[in-house]
Amino acid sequence: MAHLKSEIEVWGTTLFLDVASDTADESQLQEGINRVRDFAIHVDEVFSTYKESSVITQLRNNKIGIESCSDEVVDVWERCAVARYLTDGAFDPWAVVGGFDPSGLVKGWAADKCARILQQSGAQNIQVNAAGDLSLRGGFAGDDPIKPWSIGVVNPENRKEHVQVFEITDGAIATSGSYERGAHIVDPHTGLIAIGAKSATVIGPDGALADALATALMVEGRDGAIWFSQPELALYSAWVIDRHGEIAWSVGPHESKA
Repeated sequence: MAHLKSEIEVWGTTLFLDVASDTADESQLQEGINRVRDFAIHVDEVFSTYKESSVITQLRNNKIGIESCSDEVVDVWERCAVARYLTDGAFDPWAVVGGFDPSGLVKGWAADKCARILQQSGAQNIQVNAAGDLSLRGGFAGDDPIKPWSIGVVNPENRKEHVQVFEITDGAIATSGSYERGAHIVDPHTGLIAIGAKSATVIGPDGALADALATALMVEGRDGAIWFSQPELALYSAWVIDRHGEIAWSVGPHESKA
């Protein structure tokens, strides 16, 4: 079985890839990794809020309108609108200082796109890890029979400690918290730093929506549990560490293990 790992410095973090296949060789897998690298750079050029030349910066500065943007930007825009609706506005990229900012969704969206690129290059077992936003396909290839990917959630107070582990064969998992960027998520209702949760993890079939839901749960905390009763979120689960006290709560169908 061909098996490759790679790291790509992009989006202000490290994109980690773990790919394997018993039908494609290493050169094919490497070609897929190279295509992912090109795509990741492209995503940064289009969606970065820090680059003056990016499409998102131009949208934020009202230099262009959404009607003149590419299909991929329109796709992200529309997904943001759906996530805003499903979270009762707790996720709202339009309610931030400076204008539309899809950062709370686009990393999960891009991770899914990367997984698709790798599949097109023959990869069967795929982990795309964008620093808390993961897209997973085919399970972990290190064992026979193949087992689900084991994805740990880190204690926000102690990065060396995993406080929960989820087993996922195919799907996405997104965790929001203060791990890398500190207290950076803003409550769109108040304009203040979000205080709903210390950490929020969401598991589901779509990386973009999982990412947005995790961001929204950081804002809403326990009050966000009701969202998962909506039919659109029937396949999604959440595991959340409360802002106050060492208490975690969960909702949804996904199984975890301590």
